[in-house]
Amino acid sequence: QVQLAESGGGLVQAGGSLRLSCAASGDIFSIEAMGWYRQAPGKERELVASKASGDITNYADSVKGRFSISRDNAKNTVDLQMNSLKPEDTAVYYCNAVVRSSMFGVLRSYWGQGTQVTVSS
Repeated sequence: QVQLAESGGGLVQAGGSLRLSCAASGDIFSIEAMGWYRQAPGKERELVASKASGDITNYADSVKGRFSISRDNAKNTVDLQMNSLKPEDTAVYYCNAVVRSSMFGVLRSYWGQGTQVTVSS
């Protein structure tokens, strides 16, 4: 099993900044990708940003230029720096990791418990 521990989040005024952090632990041989998703009330969960092996990075169009994802492969951590926050960024943010637990094992996707980000106008 793999556990994802998230930290950060909270309440911030529009235009402010927050930083989310996530650390993966447990049965980890390698991590193919780590990233952040979010889910606002009444909406589906959506990708915010991800960083995969080979330094392949993806951002949702709505956060490009404002959010930055960074990953420490040695520590199995991923951070999301969120700047110029808007009320529409309000959501529960979930850390995700795609993990291989042994050399020839299958890839499995794991989720953190979620952390609330609220941006007031």
